[in-house]
Amino acid sequence: MLDYLRKECRDSTGFVVPVPDRMIMQEQYELIDKLLETRELSKEEWIQVLENRNAASADYLFEKARRIREAVYGKDVYIRGLIEISSYCKNNCYYCGIRRDNRKAERYRLTPEDILRCTDEGWRLGFRTFVLQGGEDGYYTDDLLCDLLEKIKSRHPGCAVTLSLGERGEKSFRRLFEAGADRYLLRHETADSNHYAMLHPPEQRLETRKECLFALKRIGYQVGSGFMVGSPGQTTENLAEDLLFLKELNPQMVGIGPFIPHHDTPFGTCPAGSVELTVYLLGLIRLMLPHVLLPATTALGTLDPQGREKGILAGANVVMPNLSPVAVRKKYSLYDNKLCTGEEAAESLSALKERIHRIGYTVVIDRGDYR
Repeated sequence: MLDYLRKECRDSTGFVVPVPDRMIMQEQYELIDKLLETRELSKEEWIQVLENRNAASADYLFEKARRIREAVYGKDVYIRGLIEISSYCKNNCYYCGIRRDNRKAERYRLTPEDILRCTDEGWRLGFRTFVLQGGEDGYYTDDLLCDLLEKIKSRHPGCAVTLSLGERGEKSFRRLFEAGADRYLLRHETADSNHYAMLHPPEQRLETRKECLFALKRIGYQVGSGFMVGSPGQTTENLAEDLLFLKELNPQMVGIGPFIPHHDTPFGTCPAGSVELTVYLLGLIRLMLPHVLLPATTALGTLDPQGREKGILAGANVVMPNLSPVAVRKKYSLYDNKLCTGEEAAESLSALKERIHRIGYTVVIDRGDYR
């Protein structure tokens, strides 16, 4: 059956003839239906469904993704208050604006008191989940973070705290979990070891990243992973491997966004990833992992003014406005032109709610746990 997905085939005389579009479309519909029914595809099938996507198959996919998302989460959109705690990082990822060797990066780190002020303001605005994100900065020891977590939970009973602070040891992850961390975000970025080596220096290994993710699951976190779409050197085969890895990991959260270059990195002149492909992948992930918490990311909104809405209409159900102190927001520059003001800012929550309402969904005050 999948042979018909090729762009050409041979007739009975051996001459190459075009495959009718309706054949390709039928195969696309059948693959999407298979994913809806079985929640998985083979690597070959993932490649086929990605390489032969088009506007009609996208409409078909998104309608099914919305139906699945609404069966689990209704029309609720969950908000997370993003607090970017440090732009210091010991790592040297070739794509990242706060990489260790970027001497032009503006460095800062928030004190525990700064972070607590952010959570206080977020609670007042209606946030019930706080995401502490930063580079891998040794300033934030287990002792400091455990004390901070206990204070956040004491001041805001019932809130959820998500950490996104890179790779740590299993003992560290466990201490933070016991101190009150509920979720941990650690994007794998690419599941292909050769591609991973293109994007990172030799001391950073995909195997280590995966070990961390499985350790987080063992401990009991709600775990988030994900990848960049359109990163330098990425192939459709790489994306298929990413989807296969997510199926294996079965995370509670998946964060994907288009690659966006930062001018002060080795990949500064590379083209950005595709919004269209990113949104299509959101729909596929919703069908594969029906219960997943799926953000419409800041990177989508950076490349497309309607990117957030497109993500939600493709099956996403989370947005993450910025709660960081205004004075440091532009310093957390992972990529060029990153949105951190306007409707990306927590203080503009009413405008964000109105935009979400216009497409038929509702921002709710809720921890927004995985169901």
